[in-house]
Amino acid sequence: LLSKRLHQLTAAGIVRRLEDGADVRYVLTPAGRDLEAVVDALGAWGTRWTGKLGDVDLDPRLLMWDMHRHVDHAALPESRVVVEFVFPTVTHASRRWWMVITPHDVDVCDEDPGFEVSIRVTAGLRELTEIWRGEATWPDALRSGAVVVDGPSALRRSLPRWFDSPLASPAGHAT
Repeated sequence: LLSKRLHQLTAAGIVRRLEDGADVRYVLTPAGRDLEAVVDALGAWGTRWTGKLGDVDLDPRLLMWDMHRHVDHAALPESRVVVEFVFPTVTHASRRWWMVITPHDVDVCDEDPGFEVSIRVTAGLRELTEIWRGEATWPDALRSGAVVVDGPSALRRSLPRWFDSPLASPAGHAT
């Protein structure tokens, strides 16, 4: 189904397929970028009106993909930062994720990229999803122990500002 949808979006001029050896990825075309605000608005509307997510709705791939699209590079250190996300209650194959953030790029990896981890976030998938959706805040999740952040103090304090969720209210990013 995903392959069919990507083919349709390519044919419609919304995305462009890029191949680099065995690596294939899709990027938005200018027309696709023009739709980004509409898609984000529909996502925010759906979040507001669909209610609480069930356990079957939680997906670490979707969460990581959405988070990687909303990194605020201005809030990050100027060097490469590697964030490891650990979801202890998720099945083994989807339990660990890495986000490699450089000043101009963000990659999401479901296999260890081989770089030194700058900061590690250990959280329940539901808890981190609720923060992302603006239903919970970083400070509350940290205080309750639902989210544990390990790494240098300066990085731990600044982490919540690295991500700009289109769904969360500004209160969701308080530190």
